[in-house]
Amino acid sequence: METVVKMRAPRNRTLICSEDEMDILSRDLVYVESSSTYREIENKIIRQDLFDAAPHLPVGFVDLLILDPPYNMQKVYDGRLFKERLKSDYRAWFTSVVDTVKPLLKANATVYACSDWKTSTLIAPILEDNFHVRNRITWEREKGRGSPRNWKNSAEDIWFCTVSEDYTFNIDAVKLKRRVIAPYRTGEGKPKDWQEDRDGNFRITHPSNIWTDISVPFWSMPENTDHPTQKPEKLIAKLILASSSPGDIVLDPFLGSGTSAVVSRKLGRRFVGVEISRAYCCWALKRLRMSDSDPSIQGYEDGVFWERNSLVNRRKKKPATPVRTERLI
Repeated sequence: METVVKMRAPRNRTLICSEDEMDILSRDLVYVESSSTYREIENKIIRQDLFDAAPHLPVGFVDLLILDPPYNMQKVYDGRLFKERLKSDYRAWFTSVVDTVKPLLKANATVYACSDWKTSTLIAPILEDNFHVRNRITWEREKGRGSPRNWKNSAEDIWFCTVSEDYTFNIDAVKLKRRVIAPYRTGEGKPKDWQEDRDGNFRITHPSNIWTDISVPFWSMPENTDHPTQKPEKLIAKLILASSSPGDIVLDPFLGSGTSAVVSRKLGRRFVGVEISRAYCCWALKRLRMSDSDPSIQGYEDGVFWERNSLVNRRKKKPATPVRTERLI
């Protein structure tokens, strides 16, 4: 059978790995068969099914859990078909996921659980039974196909949960920089609740639970891969900055193409990722290597998150390299 080579546009920056690259990168993957200490698995990608790996991971070592499992819809992940299930079957499966990862969390850990609107109705009661549910973030996912008989589905949910009443939330780390259209001034003519910037007038605002400043990775962005449900680095950066501190451990048990691991490294956190696909693991490892020379995150600069496209006319600046710290658990 003749091999079909996928042709890409000249400006397409989607990350790919050749077979030779994957052979080399695969050497850095981990497989756990016996009890592991956190030092043995920190900043590692475990190529394994979650349910096989989790019993060998240390109890109570995770500060932040990014939980992004397959939603209850039919989707192909690297040749593996995840079928839409009966609601009761998906609830049972998601419950088993929570039961598996919950012992790995610290008493003051935070959990972010991703879902689409249909899956949200299934997982919300399970999250409420196991954690303190503090909010539901809805973020605009501008990609998606329209429907002639329904509203276009262009948003997803992230449930903000904590294990206890003791948890980390760094509000100043996730403020948003918005352009001021009609700036108010005081009687003395000074800016009122906004600042004059070299590129215009802006206001630093508290983040809400509606996020409209996220761009889904696409072919001209260097963070883009062919993973069918890849999350943007900017999205995950908000979660990590808000709910962890430098040196904390971030666990992603459905790592995919590695966004949470890459962002953790860029922001000075440690990570553990679990992913069954060899190709996805290799994409993640390649992205991690690239992050060592380019720690920038699209839409995040000068310690604040910018509105979508508001950086277009800004002069290019070399991003500051985050300080990487080590902290014992």
